[in-house]
Amino acid sequence: QLQLVESGGGSVQPGGSLRLSCVASGTFLEYYSIGWFRQVPGKERQGVSCISRGGLRTDYAGNAKGRFTISRDDGSNTAYLQMNDLQPQDAAVYYCGAVREVMGFGLCSLGANPYDTWGQGTQVTVSS
Repeated sequence: QLQLVESGGGSVQPGGSLRLSCVASGTFLEYYSIGWFRQVPGKERQGVSCISRGGLRTDYAGNAKGRFTISRDDGSNTAYLQMNDLQPQDAAVYYCGAVREVMGFGLCSLGANPYDTWGQGTQVTVSS
């Protein structure tokens, strides 16, 4: 059974960078589509970026385009979210989600519904 663990969060100043990791165990991440989401207290989980199986498709929320980059290394069972030029409004708990995907379908969703496995989250704080 797939399990996900996020890491790489922390506290940075505005304009700083972080790279989040989502490490999978229990099965092979290569069979899954991955999404990165974030959540602040009192608000719904918000899609940030996604990557389909094999990396055939990627997508970004408008506020992430040009600053964040999603990637995956199936050999190490890990997905990444490189975040540059972080701003205070990016502060949140970041989660990765996964859903098994039929190869070639290109599943990449910024909505939380398709994902059925989630990690525990990693905190990102941005302040001066």
